[in-house]
This record gives sequence, C-alpha cells and structure tokens, in this order.
Amino acid sequence: MLEKLTLRTWYLGVAIACAGLLAYALYTEYQLFLDPCPLCIFQRVAFVWIGAWALLAAVHNPHGRGRWFYGSMVALGAAAGTWIAGRHVWIQGLPPDEVPDCGPGLSYLMDTMPMMDVLRTVLTGDGSCAEQQWDFLGLSMPAWTLIWYLGLGVLTLFLVYRKTRRAGQ
Repeated sequence: MLEKLTLRTWYLGVAIACAGLLAYALYTEYQLFLDPCPLCIFQRVAFVWIGAWALLAAVHNPHGRGRWFYGSMVALGAAAGTWIAGRHVWIQGLPPDEVPDCGPGLSYLMDTMPMMDVLRTVLTGDGSCAEQQWDFLGLSMPAWTLIWYLGLGVLTLFLVYRKTRRAGQ
C-alpha cells in the first residue's frame, strides 16, 4: 500500500488529519465545554505547524532536497508536539500531592510577561494540566495527541526516505 502512496497524497492527508484534530479540539472546547490548559493550547499550535507545512508540501510537491525540507518541518513540529504531549501525560500521571499548583491563565501571562517567560512558565505545566477531563479507550487526550505526533512524524520521515531512495537522489 505504501508503494502507491505519493508524498503529495501523504501530505494532503496529514493536513486534513491536522485540520480534523484541531476541529475536534475546538468542538470539545466550545460544545463539550472542556477548557484547554496551556499545554493543550501549545499542542494545538504544534498541529497547526504540522498541518501548514504539510499543506504547503502538498501544493508544492517537492523533489530532491525539497522533500527533506518539508519532511523536516513536519517532523520538527511532531517532535515539539511529542515533547509537549509527553510532558502533559507525565503531569497527568503524577500523584495528587506532587501536582504543581495552578497558575494564572494564559491570557494573563501573555499580558503581563515577556514571551520567553510565558513559554517557560507554560511548558512547565501546572495543576490545570493534571486534570483529566476526557478519555477514549482509557487514554487521555494528551496521550492520543502523543500517538498522533509520533505517527505523523515517523511516517513522514519514513516516506520521504523511501521515496528519495527510490528516486535515486
């Protein structure tokens, strides 16, 4: 099956998958009233990054070094998303007495702190990140996003490698 899959089709599928995942995140926020924590918001940013680069790659349909450039951009977003989601899963797995205290909301942080301090504070995570409001098949939303990041990143690099090797470049 992977033999017939073109990179253009793969990247289009990745862009559609990211759009679908983001749409579901917005659905859970605005219809199910599950407020995203700061780490959830940064996971959304990673999906936007991956989806945008995948869409550009699908439109451009690169060859040679361009394949590696777009594949690297998708993999970079997937790696960042993997780190953020992994941290989120780790925080959710902490015993209740080890969970960090809840901090101020993201909008307050953005209004009162320099951007690097906001990133440092948010990526540390807080008590709101430990709350598990949703699960499917026993896995929390951050665990599912972790699976998606790993799958999208690894498969993208695998397909780029395979198609580049097959083309003899």
